Amino acid sequence: MSDKTDNDVSEVFANDHEQVVYCRDEETGLKAIIAVHNTLLGPGLGGTRFFPYASEQDALKDVLRLSRGMSYKNALAGLDLGGGKAVIIGDPNEIKSEALLRAYGRFVQSLNGRYYTACDVGTYVQDMDVVSRESKYVTGRSVESGGAGDSSVLTAYGVFQGMRASAEYLWGAPSLAGKRVGVSGVGKVGRYLVGHLIEDGASVVATDPYEGAVQWLRDNFAQVEIVSSAEELIGADIDVYAPCALGGALDDATVAALTAKIVCGAANNQLAHPGVEKQLEARGILYAPDYLVNSGGVIQVADEIQGFDFERAKRRASGIFDTTMRIYSLASEEGVPPSVAADRLAERRMRDVGRLRGVYLP
Repeated sequence: MSDKTDNDVSEVFANDHEQVVYCRDEETGLKAIIAVHNTLLGPGLGGTRFFPYASEQDALKDVLRLSRGMSYKNALAGLDLGGGKAVIIGDPNEIKSEALLRAYGRFVQSLNGRYYTACDVGTYVQDMDVVSRESKYVTGRSVESGGAGDSSVLTAYGVFQGMRASAEYLWGAPSLAGKRVGVSGVGKVGRYLVGHLIEDGASVVATDPYEGAVQWLRDNFAQVEIVSSAEELIGADIDVYAPCALGGALDDATVAALTAKIVCGAANNQLAHPGVEKQLEARGILYAPDYLVNSGGVIQVADEIQGFDFERAKRRASGIFDTTMRIYSLASEEGVPPSVAADRLAERRMRDVGRLRGVYLP
């Protein structure tokens, strides 16, 4: 066994994963990794990320990190689902094809229900329709195919509920009316979040590196102020900062430059490294744990497993408000940052409910 393989295996075991599957189909160019972190609460559920990773090691690190995060997200959302995630290595604009997606679907099917997949960065509802032609363990399909459709809708709604709860906790009213909110990333989720904020009476300043997303914002919400970069947004005079792009948005420099009093956004894994949550607390910035407030999407696609009902899923996503308030209260009682309180609450549920079940078998 090579040193590289030894390192890969050590990393899997160090992250407490139950199962990691490497998937390869030479004809279609498929190279994928499926990681099942924890099935104490039920089968692992998490999206498929299609991304041009620099190396297989980078892809492995990402899928291990993301799948572990899904265990916590699903537990905190009150779902009877564990954590899983998948990554497909490559540029989706160059290699994505029906044949590749169907080959991937057969690997998902081979896990026999221990992992349910859905959309993520680089994959869309239409892709899940294709994957579902080879596997029945697929969520996030189109409405026409009997699915829940675009999960960004309830992801944004859940973030908005978390933001309302943060405003209630900090300013005494569950509204962003009269507040200035900075949204970084107005793609899948950010554009819906902007709509909720405008409707609530907030003023919005936004940025996105993709001109198409910026142009969509100009066409649909002309009142939104556009700035040229995330750095400019972070330093702007804002009350709330909403990172809605890729992870790692909150690093040392960002926290030092922030003027906002609340951070609440849709991006996954916002804390660039351990300890950032303490820096936020030291600066008096209230941080809404990302995997708590962005769980509306997973609530939406999870509802599809039992036969999708949008109003039922929306009611469940509304509960993010109460859970956010509970996290802030627990953090205050225990003298810890909200992210630590969220972890503790999720771990408690996995332990208390999971001990009744053991490893999930379909």
